[in-house]
Amino acid sequence: MMKLDVTAIGELLIDFTDRSKNDCGYPVMEANPGGAPGNFLAALSAYGAHTALLGKVGDDAFGRMLVETMRRAGIETRGIVSDPSVFTTLAFVTLSPEGERSFSFARKPGADTCLRWGEMDRTLIDDARVVHFGTLSLTDEPSRTATRRAVAYAKKRGKQITFDPNLRRPLWHTEDAAREQILWGISQADVVKISDEEVDFLWQCSPREGAKRLLEEYDVALAMVTMGAEGCYLANGNAAVRVTCPQVRPVDTTGAGDIFGGSAVSQLLRLNKEPWEIGGPELERIGAFATMAASLSTQHRGGIPSIVPEREVRSALGWA
Repeated sequence: MMKLDVTAIGELLIDFTDRSKNDCGYPVMEANPGGAPGNFLAALSAYGAHTALLGKVGDDAFGRMLVETMRRAGIETRGIVSDPSVFTTLAFVTLSPEGERSFSFARKPGADTCLRWGEMDRTLIDDARVVHFGTLSLTDEPSRTATRRAVAYAKKRGKQITFDPNLRRPLWHTEDAAREQILWGISQADVVKISDEEVDFLWQCSPREGAKRLLEEYDVALAMVTMGAEGCYLANGNAAVRVTCPQVRPVDTTGAGDIFGGSAVSQLLRLNKEPWEIGGPELERIGAFATMAASLSTQHRGGIPSIVPEREVRSALGWA
């Protein structure tokens, strides 16, 4: 089997986005494939990485659509379980005039929360350089235990761990529970991609201070803090850089943070260095590529469908 760069654990779902109103004033919804790990892997695959997903969908039309979408994106799909006893998870996304999102979910339970450790194809962890996860798979059992066991399995085998909190407040019973699981995820990770809103949720501090806490208190090797239209802040033990965003007119920011994460990790993998070894110019190049890829994606609708080809990202950056 082909060696994998990244295997991700977690949710696949359908994002229903309000696109217009019908004659009676009711919303007309557009269905797009989504789920943070799927978006993350799709960006990685678009930018040259070999990837796989461990997750669960329903044995239904949307589940089959998601598996086919992953396959077409170049993601190994044999780790996706199809379960006839539960429905594929659905998310309903509403957009502000500026393209910012709010979420509600049909997930009581959704297929993604029903993944069990015994259903995971561990060879997809064995064959990967990096294992990635987020917190949506930590909200409920049995996926929480499955995820924790998979991360422990990966760490025991020396895999690099990447983590994205991807906080979705409506999915948590309490904010304290969300905070506890996010901090556990951070404690497991070598590389953390986190938003400024999530930094504020955890510690009520600036992105710079949040990155410092990740490095010093949680022994994270590389902290990547996204700041929406303000760009990003990347830091490790050697250097810290601030990268600004290009000017774009966003129509839909769905998946932009995931695309940033996948794009950044794609560039990290190409360096073939440990995250703590990277210097300032390399950090700046990672941040520039990921910020451009994420920004350009916001000019298109949906998550995975919005990922732009690498040649467009490099052209926008002025790279040969």
